[in-house]
Amino acid sequence: MRIAIASDHAAIDLKAELRDWLIEQGHEVADLGPETTDSVDYPDFGYRLAGVVADGTAERGVALCGSGIGISISVNRNPAVRCALVSEPLSASLAREHNDANCIAMGARLTGSDMAKACLTAFLETDFAGGRHQRRVDKLSNPEF
Repeated sequence: MRIAIASDHAAIDLKAELRDWLIEQGHEVADLGPETTDSVDYPDFGYRLAGVVADGTAERGVALCGSGIGISISVNRNPAVRCALVSEPLSASLAREHNDANCIAMGARLTGSDMAKACLTAFLETDFAGGRHQRRVDKLSNPEF
């Protein structure tokens, strides 16, 4: 699977660990940055991640910041992307099964690497159930405000 991963400075270590682990699992991974621990603005990297998922360059995205909250908000600004903030495997699985999430967000200060890997495994191995969930997912991409 083609997976893009991005973070802010607070999650750079977890990003590197997950990137390498995903490659070991046989995935093609695009690391969208940042490359150093110098302070950056998470929206810049969230928007970058959302762009490559929305245009199909990546099939799935992984967004990381200190809490996972800020970067998930920025990724979700793109109507073609559904990014779920998760902290354990069940929510990661349900995000795929019920919401057809194409991105996952986690907080490096809140989620250890083993739990992050378990979340990623659940996220990547779960299929979208479709059916009654499809009409709801369609509404997420076409909001009527």
